[in-house]
This record gives sequence, structure tokens and C-alpha cells, in this order.
Amino acid sequence: MRRLALLTAGALAGVLALTGCSGSGSKPAAGTAELSVSSSYMPQPVSADMAAGFLTITNDGGTDDELTSVSSDAAGQVTMHSTVGGAMTEKSSFPIPAHGRLVFKSGGNHLMFEKLKRAPKQGQTVAVQLTFAKSGPVTVEMPVKSATYNPSTGH
Repeated sequence: MRRLALLTAGALAGVLALTGCSGSGSKPAAGTAELSVSSSYMPQPVSADMAAGFLTITNDGGTDDELTSVSSDAAGQVTMHSTVGGAMTEKSSFPIPAHGRLVFKSGGNHLMFEKLKRAPKQGQTVAVQLTFAKSGPVTVEMPVKSATYNPSTGH
């Protein structure tokens, strides 16, 4: 009887040890993107119908992904833009490299919230849905900052 109890305890310990090998702390599979969003904010709009938005998307996974669209209940549409050499160009998508980041910051890539349905005020948040080519959609609560807000991170 004692031997059976020891064997059962040993088997249980082995199962628990194996279970610990594959948990939320494990690294992402090489064939998947693992996206997270940080540093999101919207400066309080100075215009009644348009606002900008900024954020960083980090991909800790082993596969590239692509931001294909952005939407928000606060605006009639949200468009994505790049700014290079002072020229702003609307984009239909942005790549997010494996083990890399996509940065939207003042003077560079940015989001434009057009046809605002309400005027976001400092201290409020705006829900934004990010849609990707391979990963599921991500909803971000973007805080509204002062119109002159300049984050220490530069974006």
C-alpha cells in the first residue's frame, strides 16, 4: 500500500512538473506574432472634427504581422498616416516585424480620427480597435492628454 502511495505521488509530481513547462510564462511559438500596445494617447483636439492618436505596437513573436485598420466609436473614420520629410501620406497598412515595433509618434506615423462624433476632453479615454492581418483585433483605451502633451518617450 505504501509503495502504491509513493508511486502515485511520484507520478503526480511528474505531471505537475511537465505542466509547468508549458504555461503563460513560455516564449511565443516561432510561427506566431505576440502583440502588445503601449504609450497610447490622444492630444485633446483643437479642431471640432479631427484628432490625432499615437501609440507603440510591440511584436515579441517570431512572425511578422501587419496593422490593417483602426476604428473607434468616437470618430466617423480613423486613418493611418506616415510622415517622411514633412510629407504626410495615408497608408492602408503598416508592417510590424517579428521581434520589432511599430511606433506612431508626433511628426512620424500617426492615426487621424476624422469626423469626430464628440469632442474628447483631457482626462477621458477613447476606445480604439486595432485590426491585424494575422492576429486577432486588440482594443485599446487611449487616454486623452492636454493638447500640448509631449511624452518623455518622444511618442
